[in-house]
Amino acid sequence: MAKAYLGLGSNLGNKKANIEAAIQMLANNEKIKVLKISSYYETEPVGFKEQDWFLNIVVKIETLLDPYELLEFCHVIEGKLQRKRIIRWGPRTIDVDILLYENFYSNNEKLTVPHLRMTERAFVMVPLFEIEPELKLNGENIKKILEQLKGQDIKKLND
Repeated sequence: MAKAYLGLGSNLGNKKANIEAAIQMLANNEKIKVLKISSYYETEPVGFKEQDWFLNIVVKIETLLDPYELLEFCHVIEGKLQRKRIIRWGPRTIDVDILLYENFYSNNEKLTVPHLRMTERAFVMVPLFEIEPELKLNGENIKKILEQLKGQDIKKLND
């Protein structure tokens, strides 16, 4: 089984319920085992600012799905939770992104892994650091990458 990290986020409806529903769908897939779930973080929107703040987490999984099958399953989850792609970086009920997939690298129009701008996003790096503080990305320790992030508002929920 390959290890992978997924970023989940929501800023429409009951955000926490949307994320919990997505986690449940992951856990109910016989080819996926959920290993770790970060805390929930409230984060300001990136790009399109005229929207509600997001709730974000990172999930570590093991999977028998190849990266493209996993991507398809992420899209199934988004569909079941009624994600609409209207505005780039706009509001959404759920977003399920493949951040990392063990020993897999891709940069094509269908799938980019590692996720393109993850090292620039506190809403990804903070929860990822929480569950994998020794992780290295491109040979650099995640803590060092995190220390370079500035000016992004992120709040850990104590729930």
